[in-house]
Amino acid sequence: MTQTTLTRAGRPAPAAAPAGREAPGDARRWWGLAVLGLSQLIVLLDGTVVNIALPSAQADLGIGDGARQWVITSYALAFGGLLLLGGRIADLVGRKRTFLTGVAGFGLASAVGGAADGAGMLFAGRALQGAFAALIVPAAMSLLTTTFTDPRERGRAFGVFGAIAGAGAAAGLLIGGLVTQYLDWRWCMYIAVPVEVVVLIAAVPLLSDTGRRAGGRLDVPGAVLGTAGLAAIVYGLGEAESRGWGDPLVLGLPAGGVLLLAAFVLWQARTPHPLLPLRILRDRRRAGALLTAGLAPVAMFGVFLFMTYYLQVVLGYSAVRTGLAFLPLTLAMITGSTQLAARLVPFVAPRTIVVPGLLTAATGLLVLAQAGTGTPYATRVLPGLVLLGLGMGSTMMTVMATATAGVDPQDAGVTSAMVSTAQQVGGAVGTSVLNSVAAGATQGWLAGHPGAPVTEATVHGSSTALWWVAGLLVLTAVPAGILLRSGGPRQGAGRA
Repeated sequence: MTQTTLTRAGRPAPAAAPAGREAPGDARRWWGLAVLGLSQLIVLLDGTVVNIALPSAQADLGIGDGARQWVITSYALAFGGLLLLGGRIADLVGRKRTFLTGVAGFGLASAVGGAADGAGMLFAGRALQGAFAALIVPAAMSLLTTTFTDPRERGRAFGVFGAIAGAGAAAGLLIGGLVTQYLDWRWCMYIAVPVEVVVLIAAVPLLSDTGRRAGGRLDVPGAVLGTAGLAAIVYGLGEAESRGWGDPLVLGLPAGGVLLLAAFVLWQARTPHPLLPLRILRDRRRAGALLTAGLAPVAMFGVFLFMTYYLQVVLGYSAVRTGLAFLPLTLAMITGSTQLAARLVPFVAPRTIVVPGLLTAATGLLVLAQAGTGTPYATRVLPGLVLLGLGMGSTMMTVMATATAGVDPQDAGVTSAMVSTAQQVGGAVGTSVLNSVAAGATQGWLAGHPGAPVTEATVHGSSTALWWVAGLLVLTAVPAGILLRSGGPRQGAGRA
């Protein structure tokens, strides 16, 4: 067992850099962080950049209303469904090698989508983007985890990485508006190609890996069960808005997905080479961090969904102005991540940051829920977005650092993938439920107010959904406060 030296404060002292590894202050590692952050930015940006461009792409390629959601769903399904597999591949094949493969593949997939001459080719390009993103994200996070081990540097590194991750989705809306309005929707896909070329060139000299896990094997049955289960749940709930909650497909697929995931857990407990070693989940703090990572992003998904429509349809904003309206949210998330959480993580228990962060974000949602058809942006939307950004930025940075702290190097990739999987799947499931809540509230309001403007009913439905997600964040703060009671998981807590 490795012996750990403690400082007078009782915290692990930074270990001396092994031969061939950079010292903790080596500037090259911080340039490597910039490369990892840029790759994370483009992956998350591509998750939202097509939202504003979707009407133009639909008209250009003749995509029917019943199929247009696949432009978004194909990316989310491939990304969320394959993250665990991508994390284990990173652990077995090598993190740097997996990262480079994912970056190259993502660039090629973006070119395919941008050159699409029909709906099928665009859907395929988006699905390939999601599949290669499932390689990039866990490899990048595990490289970050194994590179920055000093508590102070780790907090700073995760603060920067978390801010970039949080900014990606909001930046996608702004860039999507600019590109769609002044260029062409295809550039929403092409934009990733030159960025990934830069990342690929810079990553080769700047990133280093601790090696691969000797004697490991890929758990193919586990990969099939886990990926199929997640995909069934996300796809089934994603169809709820168009088909209705009573549709056999909407009811059957999530139920089947739950059964597949139960079989996945049973298989992981029995196989000698599991895709997801269950020992990772035995630490109370890591389990609490993953639970929070799955529930908190529902707030961001819901705000992007409802506030984009509110700004463009109700307030009459253009695509570019809508993107600009989200910038305060981005800046607030960066501030919460780098200036609040990153400074506190090395010194306080995670719940000291996460619980106030969740409550602050919930307060922001309640402010946004008060916005009406004639409400000025500055009096309701702006303060709501700022509060939401501060709360979510500090919460998600702390959750990422806590979930990946103390895990053994051979499990770093799959642990990182668990964080991203929780975010993607939780957000996708939450969005489907919120859509249903908003639709029901809208229809109920119209039934009780015959002849009233549709925009007023829509605002009522969106406000109702925002109240629900604010309540979810308050409820999430309870287990977070119980489980995240001390610093990050113990070093080696992930060991068998």
